[in-house]
Amino acid sequence: MAVIILVASRITFAQTINIDRVVAELEPEIQRTLLEGKIPSAAIALIAGDRVIWTGAYGNSNLWARTPATTSTVYLIGSTFKAMSTFALLQQMEQGKFKLDDRVNDYLTEFKIQDEDPKHPVTFRHLLTHTSGLPGDFGPVPVWGDGAPPALEEYLRKSLKVDKPPMTSIVYSNMAYTLIGYLVQKFSGAPYKQYIQERIFAPLEMTSTAFEPRPDMEERLSIPYTVEEKTGSQTPAVRLKAAVWPAGLVYGTVLNQANWLIANLNGGVFKGKRIIDDQTLEQMFTRQYDQFKGPVEGLWGNETAGFGLTWWVQVRDGDRYFAHSGSVPGYTAFLLGNRDRKLGFAILTNGNRAHPHLIKLADRAIDLLKKYTGQRAVESSKK
Repeated sequence: MAVIILVASRITFAQTINIDRVVAELEPEIQRTLLEGKIPSAAIALIAGDRVIWTGAYGNSNLWARTPATTSTVYLIGSTFKAMSTFALLQQMEQGKFKLDDRVNDYLTEFKIQDEDPKHPVTFRHLLTHTSGLPGDFGPVPVWGDGAPPALEEYLRKSLKVDKPPMTSIVYSNMAYTLIGYLVQKFSGAPYKQYIQERIFAPLEMTSTAFEPRPDMEERLSIPYTVEEKTGSQTPAVRLKAAVWPAGLVYGTVLNQANWLIANLNGGVFKGKRIIDDQTLEQMFTRQYDQFKGPVEGLWGNETAGFGLTWWVQVRDGDRYFAHSGSVPGYTAFLLGNRDRKLGFAILTNGNRAHPHLIKLADRAIDLLKKYTGQRAVESSKK
């Protein structure tokens, strides 16, 4: 029988949300999610306005050592990072470096997108909506294996080619976001990782988010787990690196994910610092192509859903939402924001392919925050 360890803190919020009532109803749902999803541990943050109003950590980040998860536990955040790459690219657009409907090949000099039909060129908007015709790709190698992913330019020079013309269909493409990482580097003149650190992580105070975990992050690093099909037991997974690392091979904490959500919920501003223009962010939150509307990746959303610029977007119960998941073997993450009420939910886990469980929990959390808005929060703690 699984034992779920609970560690949570509550923070008073100036607005009138009764967080104790929210958490009283949410915690049984969290426990159910971990059990049904066979998820060893999860770290969660709830956001209202420009503040984190509650955080909680559940289960064990290391089953063998029985290490309780905390809100400082480090997980791989996966494709929740993709929108951060998009911020970086659109910062360059704001400087006049390109326009969304420009042909990408016109800006590539060291290599080109191969097999492109000149009559149907790949644009920046196509890259950011998974409509480019580029394949998914991943190219994993074990972290402690003898091999290593190729350098960014080497990978793109060899592999960058379309399978089909743009706008043929939605194909979730890690390769496209690897190219986005390269374009950020090319436009800015700074190495991609350095640019992300200086222009995204640092201003958002994401001090425990990195492409390679620092030693102080490594000692907080969760173990990834998959589930054996025959026995249903949780088994440690092989840690992976990948050729498409700018697409989401990034490690971080739920508190840092909360800061990222705050910037998106508040028009691109974090603690008075503007990270991106609000009109640019509005484009990210706008469904780009009506012909592809409907549930995103068959995972999330209703008939109004679709891709904005990277973010998944939909309207539910009259409110505008944005979301994104992240997943590699042994880790699943999810972010959800309600734009109209400025409410957010972030979760990181060391569970495998747990998307449906996390999405259901996220919806429940936001609905509870809406339900108990208008009631005073009370400061308390629980261990």
